[in-house]
Amino acid sequence: MLVAMSIRNLAVIEHVQLQFHQGFHVLTGETGAGKSIIIDALGLIAGGRGSADFVRYGCERAEVEASFDLPSDHPTWGIIEKLGIHASREEMLIIRRELTAHGKSNGRINGQMVNLSMLREVGDQLINIHGQHEHQSLLKVEKHIEWLDAYGGEPLSQIKSRYREQYRAYKALHREAEQLRQTSQETYRMLDLYRFQIEELSAAKLIIGEDETLADEKGKLANAEKLMDSVNRAYEHLYGQGAMDAVTLAVDKLEQIVHVDPEKFQPIVEHLQNAFYQLEDASFQLRDYREQIEFNPARLEQIEERLDLLTSLKRKYGTTVEDMMQYLEKITNDADKLENKDERLEKLDAELAKQLVLVVKEAKLLSEQRRLLADQLTRRIEAELKHLHMERTRMGVRMERLQDNNGPEVDGIGTRLTQHGWDDVEFLITPNPGEPLRPLHKIASGGELSRIMLALKAIFSELDRIPVLIFDEVDTGVSGRAAQAIAEKLVEVATNGQVFAITHLPQVACMADHQYYIEKQVENERTATRVTALNEEGRIQELARMLGGVEVTEKTIHHAQEMLKLAERQKGA
Repeated sequence: MLVAMSIRNLAVIEHVQLQFHQGFHVLTGETGAGKSIIIDALGLIAGGRGSADFVRYGCERAEVEASFDLPSDHPTWGIIEKLGIHASREEMLIIRRELTAHGKSNGRINGQMVNLSMLREVGDQLINIHGQHEHQSLLKVEKHIEWLDAYGGEPLSQIKSRYREQYRAYKALHREAEQLRQTSQETYRMLDLYRFQIEELSAAKLIIGEDETLADEKGKLANAEKLMDSVNRAYEHLYGQGAMDAVTLAVDKLEQIVHVDPEKFQPIVEHLQNAFYQLEDASFQLRDYREQIEFNPARLEQIEERLDLLTSLKRKYGTTVEDMMQYLEKITNDADKLENKDERLEKLDAELAKQLVLVVKEAKLLSEQRRLLADQLTRRIEAELKHLHMERTRMGVRMERLQDNNGPEVDGIGTRLTQHGWDDVEFLITPNPGEPLRPLHKIASGGELSRIMLALKAIFSELDRIPVLIFDEVDTGVSGRAAQAIAEKLVEVATNGQVFAITHLPQVACMADHQYYIEKQVENERTATRVTALNEEGRIQELARMLGGVEVTEKTIHHAQEMLKLAERQKGA
């Protein structure tokens, strides 16, 4: 669960330190007091996008830090280990997010720097935020299949993964076949060009490293005369003109007197003897090199012609010989495909037919499982809605195969395959007995959508093990007994983890286990939001304000006390 959170310089919050507990929490206060900033802070912890606008005016940076106490088998630990973050399952998980006034952002998990995608991957396992307008996603029919699949959990996810693997293979074959079928006159002109290029590159008989070897040989042949003159002169100076004889004579003279002062002369004699052997070795190497110097103008011309050819080819096909050889391999394969187009198409069509069988098999299995899940999910939603004072409401799911006259024929029907399968899924509803099921987006009111979304959240909270659920004004559009029912459902959901809710309804606030009052204050001509954890007396005063508006009377205070007592009895029951 979320144990503590610190917020500094975020929007109008200067500094807030909060402690949280297990159960149902509500955030209340006047409109515009800053309740949503707390939700924004948790969104940043979960990897939501931030901007410089979040930073309090006049400050360099905004900081949010949250501490989580998780069981050792929670999925979050596995993700953290996969990301290479060092953490002990026996200790708190600490997530920190900073935003600068220049728009920069950084995150840390247990002190280790992480990027936004890593933070989001971890945050998705910790916090689920249901915003004020998230229930509008129920109006988007394309989202309905995602809700249904989410209910299927890991078993359906495995079936879907197998389908997608076969679907990707099918699409790859289909793309290649379509590209071949669309071969035009321009493509045949490309084939002529490929043939010319293949012939030109093949005739060159390219060898990797050949250009470097030839350039080195050319340098020696072009400078043969200069090499011969310099090497010959050096050899003559060493061997022919007595340089080595002079060293020998010097050694002889010093050996005659070395006994007089051996400490001084013996090292000099040894140096001269070593110099003699080194000079002798150098002169022999020069002699051997001189004998290998080649004067071959014909070979030089041949090398220059070859290098000119390689330079010309490089301008057209690549900066190195290796690049040109890779290009030759590529165009050879491309030309082969074009030249054997009909044979390749025939082979592709056969492979496509086999792959379509595999795709259809997985798509059927996926569709069958969805139909089973649809029945289960609608029964679960109806049961949840019964507790939310929509007991007469009936839910259904319309599932039809996506059709496409140009798509592959399956069971005599042209079918459109997508990455989700071939199902078109839409939730249906009838709030009134005797009325037919109709599309959700056509007849559901705002209050009904809020309760349907809460029912879904209640169902999924049992499946995904996300410890922190946040509802931002989920009670919008409801009142009276429906509001009470929503409050009871939030209490029920909170038995599996922490629930946070922003509300303006006293019927919801009184059912909370913990209540926080958010207010704006002006100090030193600066506005700042304060958050106060309310004790029992504070809750009575706040509930009285929510009941009576501006004026708090003894009657509203008494009413607030009664609401809290009734709420405690209700939760105890």
